[in-house]
Amino acid sequence: MAAKIFEFMGRFGLGLVVAGGVVNWALYNVDAGHRAVIFDRFRGIQDVVVGEGTHFLIPWVQKPIVFDCRSRPRNIPVTTGSKDLQNVDVTLRLLFRPAILRLPQIYTTLGEDYDERVLPSIATETLKSVVARFDAGELITYLPSGQAELLRPPQ
Repeated sequence: MAAKIFEFMGRFGLGLVVAGGVVNWALYNVDAGHRAVIFDRFRGIQDVVVGEGTHFLIPWVQKPIVFDCRSRPRNIPVTTGSKDLQNVDVTLRLLFRPAILRLPQIYTTLGEDYDERVLPSIATETLKSVVARFDAGELITYLPSGQAELLRPPQ
């Protein structure tokens, strides 16, 4: 009698472990400050952005791609010319984050490393166009002790 009870408990326990493994395999977490885009093998990137929390997916068919949507800093060093043709070394510090509703489009067109592809070129061109409006002396006046602030043309 006791052997039958232990045999039943063993089968029940094994079944419970297998069921728990399948359920765990079909769950994924999206941490605080992150969002996920779902890649479906049959339909491609879905247009829905998944928020924080624990969510279900279909194993082998769907895959979550998690993006960090918090503001992150990035330093971009640039060597450019001023209005009086002096070389100026400036480091631009950007705080950036992706547009949450545009994450499916960002992933489709740029990939997960969108910041590596987009930020350096945009920041470099913008900084060069702003620095080119000033003389080297004006830049020193507007940027005391190397601390970059918003560059505004003299009034």
